[in-house]
Amino acid sequence: MTLGLPRLPSSVPAYRVPWRIQRAERAHPVVVNRGEEPVDFVRVFHDVPGAGIVTDLWGQVLPAERLELCLCSADLDDVVVTLAWFRPDDGLEYVWRFVV
Repeated sequence: MTLGLPRLPSSVPAYRVPWRIQRAERAHPVVVNRGEEPVDFVRVFHDVPGAGIVTDLWGQVLPAERLELCLCSADLDDVVVTLAWFRPDDGLEYVWRFVV
């Protein structure tokens, strides 16, 4: 039974998540695009107690670009940050999560 999803040829290499997180300051992690291509329509989500989900819209992030998150109002022991983006090559949305 198929779910209607396209099947990729097995010769297609896996897509390496482009993000690297620098955690020198826990409440202000720096997200770096370590990939070789820009990523589009980047959105960042995290939960703030009492306020709900906070969303940052970053738009296009170029290779080697560094963006700092402010998690000052988040519970750093429980915060999970979600990044969502599109690759220009395939138009698919990708999602990746990390903890500080």
